[in-house]
Amino acid sequence: MDLDAVRTFVAAVDAGRFQDAAADLSITQQAVSKRVAALERSLGVRLFARTARGARLTADGRAFLPHARELLRVEERALGALRPGGRPLRVDVIGRRLGPAALLGEFHRAHPGLDLDVVTLADADTAVDALRSGTLDASFRAVTMPGRRLPDGIAATRVWDEPIELLTGPAHPLASAPEAAPARLWGHRIWMPGLTPGTESTAYYTALAEEFALTLELTGPDFGTAPLLDTLAASATLATFVGARTHLVWPPAHDLRRIALRGPEAVYAHSLVHHRDNPHPGLAALRDHLRDGRLLRPGAWVPRWARGSATAPGGRAAV
Repeated sequence: MDLDAVRTFVAAVDAGRFQDAAADLSITQQAVSKRVAALERSLGVRLFARTARGARLTADGRAFLPHARELLRVEERALGALRPGGRPLRVDVIGRRLGPAALLGEFHRAHPGLDLDVVTLADADTAVDALRSGTLDASFRAVTMPGRRLPDGIAATRVWDEPIELLTGPAHPLASAPEAAPARLWGHRIWMPGLTPGTESTAYYTALAEEFALTLELTGPDFGTAPLLDTLAASATLATFVGARTHLVWPPAHDLRRIALRGPEAVYAHSLVHHRDNPHPGLAALRDHLRDGRLLRPGAWVPRWARGSATAPGGRAAV
């Protein structure tokens, strides 16, 4: 359906005369008549009854009018969605209970008028493909991974160093310690059944274990967070690693302990990944929100391949 013809029909109804509609639309009266006639032919009905005094709506014209107005409203919404900032900013986080989601929540509270669409994609490759295709505006992806390069046009900037904590039950030997050095964890059972080969988190925790001669136990099925917390609460030997901003809730009787890693501090380096040519004003606001470096921790331990800037010379970067 020709929306210009629909717009002309509505203008003629609102103006009361074809001549006045022509003035409102900045076209000739003849053009108004031609558009209305073409719309009537496409619909197979008469919308106006022509009289010596002008034109008046027919019964079909009255029936079509509300739908014509809705067509124009839909057109406006469709065009508005394509204008810069007219659609929600679509951002990927690796999990809704993990630190990047909390960081994005803080950004949204600082910009309550910004429409935000939060998604969780399967992995970094899926996120990069979505950024390239334009179905995603930004992704929080943790640490740059060795041997993986970003395509031209995709940028990654290290924006947040999230401290890593040891999570234990109340009977664990380190349960009363306010902090622990990573090297002190040698010989302790670090149980992380949720790690999946090839993922960002597995790459990070494998590097952490190799650096400080730790042993990660990946045995047993991953039944989710609640069973993991139940097991830790009842164990005097098991512990696990979590990000400092990972949202965890457990019954008071569990009495779990979160112990900071210090000497050195171990952090999980999160990068903001986006397309360099993305014009969405919400993306610019998000980058500005994270730009000042207040969330980075110089001197903290990260894997060698995550050190320094995430963006390499020439615009290519590891992810």
